Amino acid sequence: MNSLIVCAICLFLFILSFIFYGRYLEKLWEINKNNPTPAFTKHDGVDYIPAKNWLILFGHHFASIAGAGPILGPVIAVCLWGWGPALLWIVLGSIFFGGVHDFSSLILSVRNDGKSVGDITKIIFGEKSKIVFSLFLWFSLILVIAVFSAVTAKTFIEEPDIVLPTFFLIIDAVIFGILVYKKNFPVFYSTIICLFLLSIFFIIGKEIPVIIKLSPLKTWIIILLLYSFFASVLPVNILLQPRDYLSSYILFVGIFIGYLGLLTTHPIINAPFYVSFYTEKGSLWPMMFVTIACGAISGFHSLVSSGTTSKQIANEVDSKKIGYGGMLTEGFLSLLALLSVSAGLLWLNYNEMMKKGNWIGTFGAGYGEIVKKILGSNTGKIFAIVMINSFVLTTLDTATRITRYITEELFGETFRIKILKNRYIATVFITIFAGYLAFGNWQKIWPVFGASNQLVAGIVLFLTGCYLMNRKKRALSNLIPAMIMFLTTIVALILQIIDFYKTKNFLLGNISLILIILSIFILSEAINKIREVKHGI
Repeated sequence: MNSLIVCAICLFLFILSFIFYGRYLEKLWEINKNNPTPAFTKHDGVDYIPAKNWLILFGHHFASIAGAGPILGPVIAVCLWGWGPALLWIVLGSIFFGGVHDFSSLILSVRNDGKSVGDITKIIFGEKSKIVFSLFLWFSLILVIAVFSAVTAKTFIEEPDIVLPTFFLIIDAVIFGILVYKKNFPVFYSTIICLFLLSIFFIIGKEIPVIIKLSPLKTWIIILLLYSFFASVLPVNILLQPRDYLSSYILFVGIFIGYLGLLTTHPIINAPFYVSFYTEKGSLWPMMFVTIACGAISGFHSLVSSGTTSKQIANEVDSKKIGYGGMLTEGFLSLLALLSVSAGLLWLNYNEMMKKGNWIGTFGAGYGEIVKKILGSNTGKIFAIVMINSFVLTTLDTATRITRYITEELFGETFRIKILKNRYIATVFITIFAGYLAFGNWQKIWPVFGASNQLVAGIVLFLTGCYLMNRKKRALSNLIPAMIMFLTTIVALILQIIDFYKTKNFLLGNISLILIILSIFILSEAINKIREVKHGI
């Protein structure tokens, strides 16, 4: 099948869903432009600051949620199960699962003073649920920070020519933040100036690679954690928000060039539509749904929506564009990743690269082939790797800031450890703990968190569904996806437990078991709440 036909159909479905299903969600949640947002009611000059323009906030939000997951997940799924099942889940998942999850968690936080979903759990399910869920979120985010700092450090070692552009972007972001928020310079002209500087930085970086010879991995991890510290404590409009906003242009340019490449090369999809239900990595259900993860729905998105985005949104009417539209755009990015490998590469070559576990290289090679008439295959491959690296770093700094929020809410307020209510002390605590894991054998724990990420999404969908029911609203748009995600993740975790115990990997087996216990506890609380609402208790 011609890749352009697939692309056109999917784009049409995404546009229709944004217009019609997005409008339904707006009515369901009673979006009102006159409702004051936490960015104004709790303005503090550090975390609660209204974005100057919704596009700036969209850039921050999208760059934060679009990590490596929406690219690598589809790449793996195409190889194992075929492009057909992967495509269906990306499209349907983004529209009816991920988009609903992201939009609902954003509005839920906006309506509750910009609090995180972990803290809001107390209001809906009770104190015990809040503590259990928040602890789970905290440990999950610590692992994300540890893994992403290590992954980025390894990328700097393997691709030293992207080091200078990466860190120049930080300086560029500070310049943008000062121009827009301190000097009141127009957003449009500030963007043009900073993107021009960014292009110069990329040229310089290509000519001056940065190589650290003394313990390079540990040194880069320390440098990245120091950056994360400052990104977490500085006013959000000076570094974090502008950096993510400018990084989003790398992503948008990458998406534009990728689809322009499809238009010029219009390759035929040569990968199988369907490979097999059972594979060496598990069955199509539930493992494909867990593997694709961010390409269709991700629990991490709710942490971004309720962590940083809800504290900066200036008007409720922007929530559909940022929350629901952001997830659909990520689905469109996942579609590009799927077509890059299923149409850009010959199936046998692609399969061979995948068997070696070279996922990033596989996507880079496929993307390079698609855009070869525009950039050349080698330049296209390098650009694809730079694009993925920029995603990972935006997720790293946002995850650190969100973990600080949860640390202040859980340890500082709930457990009354006063010292951890201080943003500087809380962030030092986080970075030290994450650094300890990053220096250790973090790879052994990581495989469990594909399922745990989806488990968070299921919990948040139940949370938002119960919130709607409390207000006598129809909640099936949230509760049906919640039940499907719960069933999917629990079965995936059970299958993982069996494999882990068979191979005597008791650490991962026990972690998976704890996650199942957590999910059952939260599910029972949700069911009790639904019963209370139904019986008018």
